[in-house]
Formats: sequence, C-alpha cells, structure tokens
Amino acid sequence: MSQIVTITFNPCIDNSFSTDTLVPDRKLACSRSRLDPGGGGINVARAINNLGGSALAIYPAGGPQGQLLTRLLELELVQVLPVEIAGDTRENINVTEASSGRQFRFVVKGPALDETAWARCLAGLQAVEKGGYIVVSGSLPEPWPEDIFRRIRAIADDRSARLVVDTSGKALEAALRSGVYLVKPSLRELDSLARVMALPGGEPFRTASQLVADGSAAVVVISAGPEGAMLVTKDGVSEFRAPEVRKVSTVGAGDSLVGGIVLNLARGGTLVEAIRYGVACGSAAVMNPGTSLCRRDDVDELCPRVESIACVP
Repeated sequence: MSQIVTITFNPCIDNSFSTDTLVPDRKLACSRSRLDPGGGGINVARAINNLGGSALAIYPAGGPQGQLLTRLLELELVQVLPVEIAGDTRENINVTEASSGRQFRFVVKGPALDETAWARCLAGLQAVEKGGYIVVSGSLPEPWPEDIFRRIRAIADDRSARLVVDTSGKALEAALRSGVYLVKPSLRELDSLARVMALPGGEPFRTASQLVADGSAAVVVISAGPEGAMLVTKDGVSEFRAPEVRKVSTVGAGDSLVGGIVLNLARGGTLVEAIRYGVACGSAAVMNPGTSLCRRDDVDELCPRVESIACVP
C-alpha cells in the first residue's frame, strides 16, 4: 500500500451537541457535548484509520486546545506530526436541533501562522514515501502564502507523490493554478470556479472537463452530497448515486469521501473502484453522530449499493 500523508493548516476541536429547539434569548437545555478532532486533513486521516488503513496527519497545534487535539488523535491511534504554534487551536460548534433534525455549524476563525510554522508544516511533507499520496484538505488560515500550493506541488513532484486537494474559495483556485492530481469540489464550488477562472459554465461536467483539459487536475471528483458524486477524467465522465441512509450528521461526510477514495487508490484500486468506495464512505459517515465519520462495517454493506448511473462521452 502506498503511504498517505495529510496536512491540515487550520485544524480544530469539533464540539457537537443537541437541543430540542433553538430559541433566541433563552437558556437551552442541551445534551452532553462530544469532542472530536477536526479539520479536513485530520478527518481524512481519521476516516482512513477507521477503514483499517493508515495515514500520517500533519497539523499546527497551539495552547491547551492544541494539546487536546493531539491527545484525541492519539486515542484514535492516528499517526500524528503536530507543529507547535503560538496561537490557540480553535474550537468549532455543531448543534443539532432534535425537533427538526436541522444542523447548525459555527466555524470559528483559526490562529494565524507565521512563516516558520508554514515552513515546518511543509517540511513534514518530506516524510511521504516515493509514489505516495499528499492530501491537503480544509480551509487555510488568513493570511496564507500566495505560493503555498506551488511549494506543496514541488514537494509532491520531488517525491513522485500524487497531490489531492479538497478546499474552497481562493485556496482552491490557487491549488488548481499550481496543478493537482485529484480535486474534490462541490457543485457550488465548481460553479464559483467557472466564474473566477473563466471556465465553461452550465453543466458541472463541462467545467470539470475543462480543468482536466488544461492540466489543472488529472481527476475531478464532483461532490453532490446525498446524490453521490461525479468522476471526470480525460477518459470521460461517470456518475455514482449514493444509497439512501438514515441521516444523523452530515459533518465530515466529504472528508470520509476523500479518505475512502485515497485509501482505495493507495491500495491499488482503479478510479472507478475508488469513487464507488468513497461514496459509500461518505454515506456511512452521515449515519453517525458528531464527527465520528464512517465505520468500516457500514462501508462494506453500502459499497455494493452505490450505483453507476451514467457515462457522458
């Protein structure tokens, strides 16, 4: 199996709890809170660990919350490489309104990183073995170096590693302008890219196909939430329909999708096999509370139910 290294520049503690009904200006009785390690790359590494694989998680950590983050990851037996910083690691809040099933997610701004912290995080990527996978996932704390993705791409090229990116906004645009192996935009993110990068709009596969054609990405996986995902490569387009499941929490579903895809590829799977497995992982994550992500038994049961429904030439 090829090695997988994830990097999370803006990690967090996810504090999840529920209350019956959200009402303003009142004290609300809540369930006991659940604390989970959080942030895109960290969740990808956790999902891979849940699935019986292994990934090294690199992330900046500061203050008591940073220490807690590392302790929680170690309890899950995730391999970690924390980079100590002066600022305090953030805590995000996820509230479920029990009466409606709606989720409210409060995302706090993370601590700024100085150039030393950025450089130490990138130095950790040198740990990836030749032919491995580097996964950059989650938001970037402001301000971030304009050349950060070019520097990551250079490390990936030097290690003959495949670069996988799951981020949004200007960071996603910067990653694509530097070139990646695989990128996972949502439908909304892809629509935004079409505007800022002057790509064909309309049908999502047309926008994604242009990203492949101009060398921005070799593989585009369009996440469509509960509908599934779309795979776009130079060989064409395939759509995968997610199985229906009972929704408990959508937090971390996209990270589970990425984790499943990368793990399957690292084990030697084809792209079609990897996307099918990833979609099953995303669906499995929705079935669990907080950010506990996907469970291997659920994924094994759901994977045969992921249906390939169309191929667009």
